[in-house]
Amino acid sequence: MNFVWPWLLLLLPLPALVTWFNRRTRSSLRVPSLELWEDTPVGRSRYLWLPPTLRVAALTLTIVALARPQVGSTYTTQASEGIAIQLLVDVSSSMGMEMELPDQKQKSRMEVARELVERFIAGDGDQLNGREGDLLGLVTFARYADTRSPLTLGHGALLQLVRALEIQERPNEDGTAYGDALSIAAARLQQLDDPEIRERNSLEGEVSSRVIILLTDGENNSGQHLPVEAAGLAKQWGCRIYCISLGDRLNSSSSTATTAQLTDSERVLEHISLETGGLFRTAYDFDSLLAVYSEVDQLERSRIVTKQYSRITEWFWLPLAIGLGLLGSALIVEATWLRTVP
Repeated sequence: MNFVWPWLLLLLPLPALVTWFNRRTRSSLRVPSLELWEDTPVGRSRYLWLPPTLRVAALTLTIVALARPQVGSTYTTQASEGIAIQLLVDVSSSMGMEMELPDQKQKSRMEVARELVERFIAGDGDQLNGREGDLLGLVTFARYADTRSPLTLGHGALLQLVRALEIQERPNEDGTAYGDALSIAAARLQQLDDPEIRERNSLEGEVSSRVIILLTDGENNSGQHLPVEAAGLAKQWGCRIYCISLGDRLNSSSSTATTAQLTDSERVLEHISLETGGLFRTAYDFDSLLAVYSEVDQLERSRIVTKQYSRITEWFWLPLAIGLGLLGSALIVEATWLRTVP
């Protein structure tokens, strides 16, 4: 317990001193001897000390109340500022081209993309930490963009969908419509402001970061939305776009190729990344693609926010109530049972 104005407690002896002084200076009738009254019954006079004692106690408790006693407790909570990430994966026929692996073997771009997206979600205990606690969604695209998974915290089901990704083999559905995919992803992220969506995903705090990670190996040649148009929507809704362009060594000599070395399709990807505050990287094999996902993984981490709260309970009312009760009792007793004649 503490007091808002503890210096007032220095006045605690004052009521007793004032009462003692009044009794010392109070006028009285002087008699030569009390022998004549030795056998007289004392009666109620033996309780005459009670009213002044009650008044002293009442005034003392009033001083304690004026000092404002409080009981406080402090507690700390930690909240994770969540991140919502839309994963966009190209499933057009060009994703069937082979990529180099560290052991000199080769896999298709689709196989490598599946493995690294899975490791990005679940973590690999080495370069990728996993996205536990983040909202993740999956959108694939060829000629058409499809939402494979809405934003969810259920990563187990999402991983199953990622492992089942296949190249779109229908000739009439082949193409690259990442402009449409970006528009869908940005709209999904913008819906997180909807109370119903937040309740469905059990979101309590704010989503501090909204991210789109686009993986493609071609230029946008299908769909209803241009990439630049989709980037404008993403920027308006506070979404950052990270673009990863899969290519070969001839077109992508490094993951940090200069603008002069980029193809026209890569310049578009670079533009929409910079426009939304994200980044653009190129990759040509397993290691370079892993390095890009690792870089994004490090950039977009949930922040742990520590908040400290103090809960104060006022207790001045208790001594004040008791003091007023004692003072009232003293007045009633003096006016009735212990009434004296001046």
